[in-house]
Amino acid sequence: TVNCLDQHVKKSPNRVALIWERDEPGTAVHVTYRELLDLTCRLANTLKKYGIQKGDKVAIYMSVSPLSVAAMLACARIGAVHTVVFAGFSAESLAGRIMDSGCKAVITYNQGVRGGRIIELKRTVDEAVKNCPVIKHVFVAQRTDNKVQMGDRDIPLEEEMAKAPSVCIPESMDSEDMLFMLYTSGSTGKPKGIVHTQAGYLLYAALTHKYVFDYQQGDVFGCVADIGWITGHSYVVYGPLCNGATSVLFESTPVYPDPGRYWEVVQRLKINQFYGAPTAIRLLLSYGEEWVKKYDRSSLKTLGSVGEPINHEAWQWFYHVVGEGRCTLVDTWWQTETGGICIAPRPSEEKAEIIPAMAMRPFFGIVPVLVDENGKVIEGNDVSGALCIAQPWPGMARTIYGDHQRFVDAYFKAYPGYYFTGDGAYRTNKGYYQITGRMDDVINISGHRLGTAEIEDAMAEHPEVPETAVIGYPHKIKGEGAFAFIVLREQTAHIDSVKEELKTMVASKIAKYAVPDHILVVKRLPKTRSGKIMRRLLRKVVTEQSDNMGDVTTLDDPSVVKEILDAYHKYKEQ
Repeated sequence: TVNCLDQHVKKSPNRVALIWERDEPGTAVHVTYRELLDLTCRLANTLKKYGIQKGDKVAIYMSVSPLSVAAMLACARIGAVHTVVFAGFSAESLAGRIMDSGCKAVITYNQGVRGGRIIELKRTVDEAVKNCPVIKHVFVAQRTDNKVQMGDRDIPLEEEMAKAPSVCIPESMDSEDMLFMLYTSGSTGKPKGIVHTQAGYLLYAALTHKYVFDYQQGDVFGCVADIGWITGHSYVVYGPLCNGATSVLFESTPVYPDPGRYWEVVQRLKINQFYGAPTAIRLLLSYGEEWVKKYDRSSLKTLGSVGEPINHEAWQWFYHVVGEGRCTLVDTWWQTETGGICIAPRPSEEKAEIIPAMAMRPFFGIVPVLVDENGKVIEGNDVSGALCIAQPWPGMARTIYGDHQRFVDAYFKAYPGYYFTGDGAYRTNKGYYQITGRMDDVINISGHRLGTAEIEDAMAEHPEVPETAVIGYPHKIKGEGAFAFIVLREQTAHIDSVKEELKTMVASKIAKYAVPDHILVVKRLPKTRSGKIMRRLLRKVVTEQSDNMGDVTTLDDPSVVKEILDAYHKYKEQ
């Protein structure tokens, strides 16, 4: 926090640190560096008063706001470890993360507001913590004027902060002490707590923020990501604040109150860099250009894309319609595990070419290599392989909390001596990198990373559903959607009600965005003799490449393929 706050308060206390674009259109709140330090210290002292110490874990379940940023920084200031849980996650998801990380406290709001709707954050926290004996206190801030149930462990946050001293001496930390944990999906059902540490992470977030976006002092940086994701950590909070930037906090949605919201905000706040997700761009593209052209976007200098590979149509629209063909567009590739941007078109030589929909150039110190299925490094250009990174970099994750072996297995075992990203990539004949997508059972729904095993685990608890297999399929807006194949018990009659129950289960066990778009009932799943489900065959069925099924000799019973194809075609006709 000293790098993010104190150093700037000394030099320019009245510089604006945060502009909070609240859900209610046109109601932006400006917070200076001095005000943010005051907020952070009072919150830090409140945490200390209730026994939170260096090394303790604190869950933050809040919508994007100056107070949620102060909560992150307050933890950092006293040496506590924050784990922000996206405020769209279900009570069960929240409880799982609290228990896995051993949080002592939760910081939340009475309610959240998004897209004109009220979200019951405190109610979700109450439901989560009834099963979490580790939680000693729940700090509740007020986002709306509505009263919520307050129990024995609940503490009204603003009241306590008003009584707290506004000076809090920062804890001295080692460069490799934990700064935060952030949960992300893997190819197994259990989310993993990715650990980032103090010095390397902050250095990497700050440098990538400065050089990839060409951030200049006085610019207004608009990253519209939620703080529940790594993008919000690195490019809403830590990177920009370390650089003394003015960072926009966007609480709303791209279509509230209408599809012009982003561009109205750009005009009103005079945003210079705009960093958003391809899924939002694809959504807005479907509403046409008039919503963009209605607003003055002349303040924009750099546009950025994050969360999944951007498709050509979305890239062209973003570049020509939003940026009027005059803004640099950086398609950035990175992960929760990398801490910050690893491959992007900038920094580069002055005016160097940018190829549409391609991440292109590795950042300083990032050494990408492509590896074939035998673990051999592929030399030369115009080649494809598994994307690995050959040497460590400051922002890389240090471990998976409580399970270092899983960390080693997930990232370093497949290709010994290299960090395996889980993505495949193509190196062009000029030596640029293009990301081709995941190589494992992980899908990307609207920029949310989700292991298909997580959805399968949630559905498998239904008594009528002995077996499930979930795959990703191309979706026009979301990038990918989930398609579920299920096997029902013999005597199951009410198929439609089972499907609805399954959707409800996935929403309550994970989150609404994880609910499959399609659920197809089949007699059995395609399995190898050893019992492994061959998801690649299911993918071929859904993407209609069934004439090219590849090798099916390892299947226990190859006739299952025709069975599933018939069921799929019947489902499609309906």
